[in-house]
Amino acid sequence: MRELVAIDSGSYDASGVDRVGDVLEREWRALDFSCERHPLAGYGARRLFRRRFGGRGRILIVGHLDTVWPAGACGDWPYAEADGLAHGPGVGDMKGGLVMACEAVRALLRSGFDDAEEIRHILVPDEELGSAASRPWIEDQARGADAVLVLEPARANGAVVAARGVVGALVVRARGVSAHITHLQEGASALRVLADRVASLEDLTEFERGTLVNVGVLNAGDARQVVPAAAEMHIDLRARSDSAAAALLSRVLEILRAPSDPRVTLEISGGLTRPAFPRAASEALLATASRAAAALGIVYLAVESGGGSDGSFAAALGRPTLDGLGPVCLDPCSRRERIVIDSLFDRAAILSSLMANLPVAAPFLSNGEASWV
Repeated sequence: MRELVAIDSGSYDASGVDRVGDVLEREWRALDFSCERHPLAGYGARRLFRRRFGGRGRILIVGHLDTVWPAGACGDWPYAEADGLAHGPGVGDMKGGLVMACEAVRALLRSGFDDAEEIRHILVPDEELGSAASRPWIEDQARGADAVLVLEPARANGAVVAARGVVGALVVRARGVSAHITHLQEGASALRVLADRVASLEDLTEFERGTLVNVGVLNAGDARQVVPAAAEMHIDLRARSDSAAAALLSRVLEILRAPSDPRVTLEISGGLTRPAFPRAASEALLATASRAAAALGIVYLAVESGGGSDGSFAAALGRPTLDGLGPVCLDPCSRRERIVIDSLFDRAAILSSLMANLPVAAPFLSNGEASWV
């Protein structure tokens, strides 16, 4: 874990992402897994590690190589351990989980595990950007899986993620006409057109319904005395269901496309980036994991999250999926990100038990609609 956290691997740092992938490939090869690299233009390579066994049940372990942290983060915020916690960029989301999964499988193999038909582990380089480029590949892998196990970190109270809502992301670019303030009437402010919409967009938020809209970025302008000819807005959407998300997106687009200064044009890109992860997709796996946790004396909690993950793609396809199987993480994606070290062992034990007991946890081993190649 220390080795991985010491590597800067932000989503746009392809070489760093590939270095993380190389370290993990070394470890999985040592477990007799075959290793494949699938290059992704502009990012690091996707990785696929797999090994066949003599039993039944196809297991897919889902993870990602990238973090939210830019180059240099590891230099001024190095890996450290104190008071039972491990600190560092990406230690929880999700380098601790990547190490934990490898060790969980290593423990299974030492016990003579041969119960599954196959274990696959996929890693993508663009999850923190929404996995837009990797989504078709993830879905292809998930269609053949009887169980999808996702290594996002457990919540601060130890809870796993049994369901997720819908996530949307829009980028709006406005193009107007620049002018000096002394010729103000000749200009058409791209900033004003976008700024006028912020309040109406964010007023679509209804906390009790779980619909959220946030304008997180608004950029414009070259100088205080110049009418801004270009502006850019980034909008985040959240909803609990696919139908609620579609309705919310429609209202957002209606606001964005409302009449304004005809000299300002808008370009809208993006949409609903992660589908809903229904609770039904996790029920069988959660029951099996809960039994494993109980044997260890752990109270196993489950939550529904407003955030998305690559597990959302698998769950939306109807594949049995359980998320948040990584170590307990506090304040992920912040400079306070840290994991509870002891939880690496507890969660690895639960993950190992979950994989070992899949064949007796029907009905979710009845998939006949796709086969892996």
